[in-house]
Amino acid sequence: MIRAAVLFSGGKDSVYATYIAQQQHFVVVGTITIVPSASDSYMFHVPNARFASTISSAMGIPNLTAEVPAEQDELQILSRAIKSMEVDAVVTGAIASDYQMFRINFVCEELGVRVFSPLWHKGQELLLREIVGAGFDVRMVGVAADGLDEKWLGRRIDTKAIDDLVALRSKRCINVSGEGGEFETMVLDGPNFLRRLEVSSSSTDWTGRSGTLRIHAIRATDKN
Repeated sequence: MIRAAVLFSGGKDSVYATYIAQQQHFVVVGTITIVPSASDSYMFHVPNARFASTISSAMGIPNLTAEVPAEQDELQILSRAIKSMEVDAVVTGAIASDYQMFRINFVCEELGVRVFSPLWHKGQELLLREIVGAGFDVRMVGVAADGLDEKWLGRRIDTKAIDDLVALRSKRCINVSGEGGEFETMVLDGPNFLRRLEVSSSSTDWTGRSGTLRIHAIRATDKN
């Protein structure tokens, strides 16, 4: 039995990595959400991170959220969080960031914990289609790329949305899965969710070329 903690933002990649770990019979004892003081962190996602615990809870998994005070090292906070979980493995949703992967491996090697990254170097379009095909309800909550306008905020990523992203890739050279920071996502439901989530209150912040769907409230509903 492998006890695992998932580095968790509530976005499509960390949620899908959680699902794969469960399918591989890891015992996911908790998720870890690191909230950096800087909004431009290369390691951790910021938009709507405060709802990561709600998303984790909807999957029946306890969450540990740790905020990083200004001037403090993100990796120190991450190391403490992993150590407190007493796990054998850390699961990540990393796809292509060598910077992110190197730093996570560095922390886990020091702790004697293995790293499981089931999405690493998967084809981005294929991965997005896998996530949608598995039944996850993924919503776009942040955009920062030419071609992704305000209408994308809150849009569900389905087959049509993926086709539109592929078309944009040929025109604007974007990463289809948003790995280059083109967009951020939030997951509201999926095959490993015990309860479905619904956004009950939100607003849009738009600056002309980028924007964020600010989530104010989420409610959980029973799945029939």
